[in-house]
Amino acid sequence: MKVIAVIPARYDSTRFPGKLMKKLGEDSIIWTTHQAAASTQLFDNVIVATDSKIIFDEIINKGGEAIMTRKDHQTGSDRIAEVIESMDVDVVVNVQGDEPFITKKPLADLIDVFRKDTQQEIAVASLMQKIKSHQDVINPNVVKVTVDKENNAMYFSRSPIPYPRNTTSGGHYFRHIGVYAFRKGALLDFSKQPMLPNEATEMIEAIRYLEYGKKIKMVESEYAGFGIDTPDDLTRALEG
Repeated sequence: MKVIAVIPARYDSTRFPGKLMKKLGEDSIIWTTHQAAASTQLFDNVIVATDSKIIFDEIINKGGEAIMTRKDHQTGSDRIAEVIESMDVDVVVNVQGDEPFITKKPLADLIDVFRKDTQQEIAVASLMQKIKSHQDVINPNVVKVTVDKENNAMYFSRSPIPYPRNTTSGGHYFRHIGVYAFRKGALLDFSKQPMLPNEATEMIEAIRYLEYGKKIKMVESEYAGFGIDTPDDLTRALEG
């Protein structure tokens, strides 16, 4: 099974323009993320997919691999799909360019889903984490996922799911951690399928896979992620 990591990397971020080229210690955020993924030794290749010549040059000049993409992609998944369409690859892991502290275990756990899936029934694997705060349960910025007894995703929502009509049932709420691994075919399908009403309403792209009948295996993880979305996030990363 050939597994690669692709890091989608836009230069123009709405909340923090040019953030991927900001310094995190000696190196840029994007190069630090690239090195974090490469150092896991889980991948046959690590590729940065970018619409920016600045980011492209940063990766190439440091000895990494980068591919220029179109600028008009709506999602990182669409950008990755452009890159892998003609590649001989089985599984693609989406490593976010602004998550330089990604670690080996959650990535290995996602890849392991596909190694065990001998019938090739699973299209996507992603991470989830138990929510311990009621404020996070009701926070629409925290995407929740509910799963069946085999940890296959049933639905993703910004609302509390399941609804707590019975508060003594012992049920759990799970936060969706946006680290994904895809079968190549599922990702290419995603890029060609139009958005349907539930995805358009919630604005959660994982819903598209469910609406088109794809199976998503959720992996419970302690990894919560730390994305650098704002200048304050960068300050915290430098201090931490």
